[in-house]
Parts: sequence; C-alpha cells; structure tokens
Amino acid sequence: MSEFIFLFRSDLAEAREAFSTPEQAQKSLETWTAWVASLEKAGHLANRGLPLEHGGAIVKRDKVVTDGPFVEGKDMVLGYMVVRAGNLAEASKLAAGCPMVIGGGSVEIRPVAGFFQERA
Repeated sequence: MSEFIFLFRSDLAEAREAFSTPEQAQKSLETWTAWVASLEKAGHLANRGLPLEHGGAIVKRDKVVTDGPFVEGKDMVLGYMVVRAGNLAEASKLAAGCPMVIGGGSVEIRPVAGFFQERA
C-alpha cells in the first residue's frame, strides 16, 4: 500500500459554521471521529495528523516573507492526516466520505514520494 497526505481545506466561514453552536460542534466532532475511526478500523489510517492554526507565513527564494499559508485568499489548509491506500483512486474514494467534503470544504490528496519513505 502507498501513503497519501490528505490536506483538509475550507474557507473560514465554512469552518466557523461547523462549530457555530454547541450542538453543531458536537455533531461535527462526532461525525469526524466516526470517519477517522472507520479509516483506522479498515487499516487505512497511517497518521492522524494535526489541525493547523489559521495564520502562518510563506518564505520564498528571494527571502520575502508573506502572510499565509493560503492558496487563495479565502482557502485555508485546516489540517492533515496520512492514509494508506492501494492507489490514488482508492485514496479519493476514502476522502469522499470526509466530513470536510460533506460540509462544503475539500480534501487535497497528495501521494507521498516513495523514495522518502522508510524501507521495510
């Protein structure tokens, strides 16, 4: 199996909506927990990852630091996880069940380059 990084993307309004009331926050957390548990039970979860703060910076070649790390002005990477899947199509299928997608956000799926992975 190969490893894939799931980058969870949303805009700030969508992220806030998921936690707009205590009831909505509880529902969002339960849905998220159930999805992660299903990945783990099926042997797809390699690393739970972490949520990310909303701010940050980008450093480019000319050493200019800009606010970020946003791809678009409203698009933010909120967190990540590492999953195991046979191929990109299977990883895409797993990501389709993510609460982030169901709630209007997106999951960017990036294969981990094999030459950086530890050899078994």
